[in-house]
Amino acid sequence: MTAAVFRALGTNAEVHTALPDRRALAAAEAEARAELSAIDLACSRFRADSELSWANAAAGGGPVSVGPVLAEALDAAWRAAELTGGAVDPTVGRSVAALGYDRDFSLVAARRPEEFGPLTAARPAPGIASVDWDPASRTLTLPAGTALDLGATAKALAADRCARRAARAAGCGVMVNLGGDLSIAGEPPEGGWRVEIADDHAAPDPEPGPVVVLRDGGLATSGTAVRRWQRAGGGTVHHIVDPRTGRTPPAVWRTVSIAAADCVDANTAATAALVLGEDAADWLRGTGLPARLVQEDGAVLRLGDWPEPERLLEQHTKGGRG
Repeated sequence: MTAAVFRALGTNAEVHTALPDRRALAAAEAEARAELSAIDLACSRFRADSELSWANAAAGGGPVSVGPVLAEALDAAWRAAELTGGAVDPTVGRSVAALGYDRDFSLVAARRPEEFGPLTAARPAPGIASVDWDPASRTLTLPAGTALDLGATAKALAADRCARRAARAAGCGVMVNLGGDLSIAGEPPEGGWRVEIADDHAAPDPEPGPVVVLRDGGLATSGTAVRRWQRAGGGTVHHIVDPRTGRTPPAVWRTVSIAAADCVDANTAATAALVLGEDAADWLRGTGLPARLVQEDGAVLRLGDWPEPERLLEQHTKGGRG
């Protein structure tokens, strides 16, 4: 197997090819980079020139036409909201910004607690029912005071789109890992793709994590241990926001890993589990998805077809949250 690693969408991007062919890897990497650039230009909340930023800036001013990439991302976000009963909702933009996540996370992490200022009143998400999204005409109308944040689905969608595009270019199986959002396309290597589950995909392992073998579909690991920051007088907050309250949900799960037919569904379910907290296990049982949930104290709950006991294998890529 061969792999290319680079930075994209504020995290580490990995492109793995099933064949040890440098030309195949180069083709896969080039397609993945092009796809990630398109997703960033369409969906970034931190670029003033992105389509999403233009749409948010136009809130209260009438319909905005969007391109096909943002349209697909909006469809994925709307589907996530519907499947989770609003536990994952794209209208949390102002809620997330009010907590301090109003720029690329590397800049958020570099700020001192006192730089954030006092927490303002909570901003519950207005919900997708308040937004007029017409997929047929690709027009979006946001009411005044509403901002979209596609962080819960756009990176996972990028992983799915990258994997499909890279596999076609490489002519072999490909796995793409975007900070813990993994997607597979094409024929896997013999024995499947070996993936280690970790809290942080980019950090050194004090101890090896559990390893699973994937052959298709997607895997997502979401958690609260990495993208978190301190606010003066407000304690620790992180990037997962409960749309119902506009605040970070109570700490129940440290990490949630889920496998699904694609990365978007996997990440949707993992994010919903973190938001739902104590109700997550019952909700996940209803989905039938294989899931591994780690409590704050380290206790592990496995649901569905998640393997038990878990095997450790020598060659793997880490699938921790980035």
